[in-house]
Amino acid sequence: MRVIVIDGESKSLEVAEIGAQADMARLIGHDCVISDEIDDKDAVYFDEECFIRGSTGKFQIDKLAPISGIAVVAGIAVGGQPTEVTASPDLLQERIKFL
Repeated sequence: MRVIVIDGESKSLEVAEIGAQADMARLIGHDCVISDEIDDKDAVYFDEECFIRGSTGKFQIDKLAPISGIAVVAGIAVGGQPTEVTASPDLLQERIKFL
């Protein structure tokens, strides 16, 4: 499935292909992954303990709480599994503020 990877450290976005939720955890770099909906179709998945770990590279999507490190934007989970992202990288970039 197509996802968008946000790297707060390098202040970049890139499209990636993953096969399962385990691939998402690998991209993020941690197994403790939670999500927050960014609209009615997509969610941002990130390390639940990103601030406790001291990850660098903070960013914020719209008015959501800031996230530190690497996050993945994918479609909202259906039956426990995320789906392909619907947002375009260009439109998502406009919604992100790197801190």
